[in-house]
Amino acid sequence: MEIDSASISRCSKEHQKIYQEWFSFADSDGDGRLTGADATNFFAMSNVSRQDLKQVWAIADSKRQGFLGFKEFITSMQLVSLAQAGHAITGDILNTEVDFENLQPPAMEGLDVLLAKRKHIPKSEPEQNGNPQVQSSPSASWFTSSKSAKKVSLASVTSIIDGLKRLYVQKLKPLEVTYQFNDFVSPLLANSDFDAKPMVMLLGQYSTGKTTFIKHLLKTSYPGAHIGPEPTTDRFVVVMNGPDERSVPGNTIAVQADMPFSGLTTFGTAFLSKFECSQMPHPLLEHITFVDTPGVLSGEKQRTQRSYDFTGVTSWFAAKCDLILLLFDPHKLDISDEFRRVIASLRGHDDKIRVVLNKADQVDTQQLMRVYGALMWSLGKVLNTPEVMRVYIGSFNDKPINDAAAGPIGKELFEKEQDNLLTDLKDIPKKACDRRINEFVKRARAAKIHAYIISHLRREMPAMMGKAKTQQRLIDNLADEFAKVLFLSLYTEASVLLYIMFCTIM
Repeated sequence: MEIDSASISRCSKEHQKIYQEWFSFADSDGDGRLTGADATNFFAMSNVSRQDLKQVWAIADSKRQGFLGFKEFITSMQLVSLAQAGHAITGDILNTEVDFENLQPPAMEGLDVLLAKRKHIPKSEPEQNGNPQVQSSPSASWFTSSKSAKKVSLASVTSIIDGLKRLYVQKLKPLEVTYQFNDFVSPLLANSDFDAKPMVMLLGQYSTGKTTFIKHLLKTSYPGAHIGPEPTTDRFVVVMNGPDERSVPGNTIAVQADMPFSGLTTFGTAFLSKFECSQMPHPLLEHITFVDTPGVLSGEKQRTQRSYDFTGVTSWFAAKCDLILLLFDPHKLDISDEFRRVIASLRGHDDKIRVVLNKADQVDTQQLMRVYGALMWSLGKVLNTPEVMRVYIGSFNDKPINDAAAGPIGKELFEKEQDNLLTDLKDIPKKACDRRINEFVKRARAAKIHAYIISHLRREMPAMMGKAKTQQRLIDNLADEFAKVLFLSLYTEASVLLYIMFCTIM
C-alpha cells in the first residue's frame, strides 16, 4: 500500500547490506531516524541538485513524519541513483518500469573514505529480513509525570510527532491539569495516542456489509469476524496489526499502555465486555487500523436494552478516527432514530465522513438512480449541512459484479467508484501527520476556551458565604456568562496585541 513496504522487496540482499552500513553511518545518534543536519550532510555527498534532493525527500517521506527510517532511506537512495542517471524525479517515478532490484547504489563522494576511517563502528540493531528492529519511542518517558510540565530537550525531537508530544507535555498538558480538562471534555493524552496508526471506522445498520467491506480490503477474514444477513457483529471490534492471529478482550486492551484505548474505560465494564481487539499480521494493517461496529438498530426497544452509551462510544471513536464510512444498503435506506443520533454525534468531524452505497449491483440502473436520490434526500434531513457529502457507489465484496442487473455502464461505474475509494484509503497514511496536527490545534483551542470559562466562573464564586445560591444563578444564566467570557477573551487578546505593537514602536 505504501512505498516503504515495497522498497525492501525491490532491493537485493547485497544492496540492503550496503544501505544498512550507510544508514548506520548517517544516523549519528543511532535512534533509527535520519533527520536534520545528518540528512543534509549525507545527501550532499551525492552532488545532486538541491531541487532534486527536495523532491527525493518528499517522495521518500510520504507519511510526512519529518524523518527517514531504514525503509524510507532505501527508497531515497534508489531515487538518488535515478537522479544521477538523468531521470526526472517526479511523484510517480516509483510506479514506472524501472528495475529497482538491479539498480546500483548511488555514487556518494568521499563516503568510502569516511567509512574506512571509522575506528569504532557502532553495532547496528538486530535485523529482521533486512530491517532494523523497531525501537521503543524515546519520547514515551515524557508522559510518565502528569503533575507538572516536564522539560524536554529540543535535540530529542526527531520527528513532527515528537514535536507535538513536546508541545503537549510542556505547554498544553499543564493547562489541562490545572483546569481539569480531562474531567469535563477529554482524558489526558498518552504516548500511545500520538503513535497510534490512522483509524477507519465503519458505521451502518445491520447487514449493510461493514464486516464484508473489511474482509474485501484485507482479502481474508480477521479473527472473530461473523458475516450473515442477521445482526452478526454485536460488539465494537478493532482490527489491527499483530504478531499472530488472536482476539484480545476489551478489558485487557483498554489497560495496555501501548494501545490508544485507555479512554474507553470511562464507558464502564458493560461496554468493555462488548469490545475486543482482533490482531493479525497483514501489510495493510501495518498502516491502517479498522474499527468494525455493531449494526445500528431500528427499534426504540432494542436501543434502550443496550447496556452502554452507544452514541457516546461512537463519538469517542469519531474523534480518534481519520476516516468515517457510513454504509447504506439499497434496500435499507431508512435512517432510524438511533442512526440519526449516531450521525448527529459525528458533528464537528464532517471532513472525515464518507458515504458508501454498498450492494449497488443488486438493483438495475433505473432503480439505482431512484435509490441514490432517496439516499441523498434522507441524508439531507439528518446532516444539516449545505455542502454535498461524497457518496461512493459500488459492491464491496469478493463476489463478481452482477452484470445482469448492473449492465456494462453500471459495472464501469462501480469499478471507478471502488478505485476512488481505495485511493482515499491509500491517502490516509500520507495525511496522518497533517491530521494529528489538525486534531492537536482543535484540542488546544478547546482547552483554551475551557480555561477561560472555568477561570471566569471561579472568579464569580464567593469566597465564604452563598456559594450554592451563586452557583445556581450562574447555571441559570450560562449564556450570559459565556458572552462575558467571549468579551473578556477578545479584550485580553487585543490588549496583548496592542502591548506588542507599543513595544515594537518604542
